[in-house]
Amino acid sequence: MRIIIGGAGRVGIELARALNAEEYDVVIMDQDSRAVSNAQGLDCLVIHGDITSREKLIEAGIVEASVFVAATPSDEHNLIACSIADHAHTLGESKHSLTNICRLRNKDYIDEYKKGNLKNWASVHYIVNPLSGAIQRLNAGLRSTDIEEVIPFDDEAYVIELEVGETAHTVTNRTLGELAEDLIHGMPSVVGLKRKNQRSIIPTDETQLERGDRVAVATIGLDSFNPALILFGHELTYFPDEPKVVIVGATEIGAQMAAEWLIHGAWVTVLERDLHRANELAGSRIGANPNLEIIHGDHLDRTILTEIGIDKHDVAVSALDNDHENIAAVLLASDMGVDRTGLMLRDADLVKVTQRMGISFAVDRRRVAVDNMLTHIHEKLSGRFALLSEVPNVVGLTFEVTEKAKFAGKTVGEAQFPESLKLAFIKRLNLAGEWETTKPTDDHVLLENDLVILFCLQDKIPDAEKRFRV
Repeated sequence: MRIIIGGAGRVGIELARALNAEEYDVVIMDQDSRAVSNAQGLDCLVIHGDITSREKLIEAGIVEASVFVAATPSDEHNLIACSIADHAHTLGESKHSLTNICRLRNKDYIDEYKKGNLKNWASVHYIVNPLSGAIQRLNAGLRSTDIEEVIPFDDEAYVIELEVGETAHTVTNRTLGELAEDLIHGMPSVVGLKRKNQRSIIPTDETQLERGDRVAVATIGLDSFNPALILFGHELTYFPDEPKVVIVGATEIGAQMAAEWLIHGAWVTVLERDLHRANELAGSRIGANPNLEIIHGDHLDRTILTEIGIDKHDVAVSALDNDHENIAAVLLASDMGVDRTGLMLRDADLVKVTQRMGISFAVDRRRVAVDNMLTHIHEKLSGRFALLSEVPNVVGLTFEVTEKAKFAGKTVGEAQFPESLKLAFIKRLNLAGEWETTKPTDDHVLLENDLVILFCLQDKIPDAEKRFRV
């Protein structure tokens, strides 16, 4: 299957690498000669040209392509490219349709997509705007200072990535199978493991953990984070039920951050130096929430931070438009007594740097964007597709149990999944029509229409798709 990626920036290159690992026929194109030069090391065809050029799209093979991803920094460029790509593909003799995925930031365009207009006007089938997913990851990750990554799989299903600590005596030097049988409160499922100087693996019942291992752990509900942290050798960190959160910046991102925290019972203070922007948030839908306070003032002014009682806040996050300004804002908050600080960063290289600075948790917006794009590319899946960050080459996949799969009505044990496919969660609709997430056991019966989330190495994705007949 040919996939054409328009834009050889950080998102485009990371997406190409992920697709190469699955052995897709990938083409990446960009009009910036430096971006093209950076992409030359990829195992794919690299074309120097404008993605809105019909001739260049035809040169890239748009007629034979199955997916076109418009991932440049310009919303307008991406929209035009999708429209031209669809028209050029239609005029060819391809036997299959083209799926267009468009990266967008502008709220007005996103609203047009939600109304169904962009599909008609620009042939956009899916959009990628990773803000919502990034905010969800950030808020979940801030519940502990020792979690290195949090990946939500909806309906209370999470995968957290962390290191096996020096005091993890309970889980080391014993097999995972023995731990699952012996631990009174159960052993959370370890779905991926990366050991220093070794390749990532999908652990089996015979796997033994060692101190310093990077593990991906499947957990259900935010309340499950602390027990998992203790088990894997980390100190328990208390997080209040109604945290006090300060958000720097009444930007669109800041407003979304505030709304997410308010939903979960937090008391939120938004600090904004621009009076017009502060007034806009005050007059918005969430502005009347009694748990929200909006203050006009400079977030770098220690006097103002003292007046709002910054040291009494549990969390500080920044939603400014510049990565370096965000870092400065949360570092000052940390210096004045806030224990947990968080960021959403555009520059992925800064994520590890901020951890060394003492910032609690940072989210790489590029990685969230790539995960969203991969979810749409894998249309045959029934939910999220996610790459693990600390355990490279391991992915999470969501499949629906259908009649074609041949194991509907059987137990997990009877279904005989190979060790290369690690089941993490089973989701089922309850009587109220809501999805409920459970941990699979060997005697857990798989019913038709259940959703199964499993983890495997990237080169095993075809095996998983074959087993679920998709």
